[in-house]
Amino acid sequence: MNDNVTTLLNFLPQVWEGVQTTIILTVAGSIGAVIIALILGLTMTSPSAWLRVPARIVVEFFRGTSLLVQLFWLFYVLPLLGVDFDPMACGVAALALNYGAYSAEVVRSSIKTVAPGQWEAAIALSLSPTRRMIRVIFPQAWALMIPSLATLLIQLLKGTAVVSFITLSDLTDKTEQLRQATGDTMFAYSISLLIYFALAWLLQEFMNFLERRATAALGRKRPNSRTDRREARRTARADAAHTKAGDL
Repeated sequence: MNDNVTTLLNFLPQVWEGVQTTIILTVAGSIGAVIIALILGLTMTSPSAWLRVPARIVVEFFRGTSLLVQLFWLFYVLPLLGVDFDPMACGVAALALNYGAYSAEVVRSSIKTVAPGQWEAAIALSLSPTRRMIRVIFPQAWALMIPSLATLLIQLLKGTAVVSFITLSDLTDKTEQLRQATGDTMFAYSISLLIYFALAWLLQEFMNFLERRATAALGRKRPNSRTDRREARRTARADAAHTKAGDL
């Protein structure tokens, strides 16, 4: 065991290099996935079939094909078509496209979940469709979609392991190197499990923070929030009392 720990300490710079690669893939892939999800998810709610149907086809294509095959296609097939990406760009693109497609369905369903009364109120205020979405609908949908997006982003973190197949030396690849250096499979992969768990926990905490902020902001803005209802009742009682005093 002491020999394993000594080997790990000597191997720490390489493990850290793998962790950095995994973090870069996770952060860049998550940003790309969220952007793709917002574009496709919003497009799938469009009343125009010319926009809605192509977006649905793209989503179903990337949801229905393997992440590993998508990665290989970007890395091995695109160069045959005259388009060269480095391994990191291919890894980020594959993760963003695959998990962006799954997340797009979360965006679409969250928007559709917003209460019909909110849509009707926005229309009654004569807001344009764009302002209606930005000011009224999307803030409420955003609070609803964060928990599901958090789950998908953690899946994306774990999905970064596939990039070891295209010559990227991520945490999984460094774990295999550590296993070969120590000759102890249990030790090496236990260390890897702990690192992946720590990264997933940090990501979940960040998403929980975003959810709390979104919920708090929604509570302040929503006109039918509990605080606003109490204030409205107090105002109504005060007005009633004032009217009654005037009648006397």
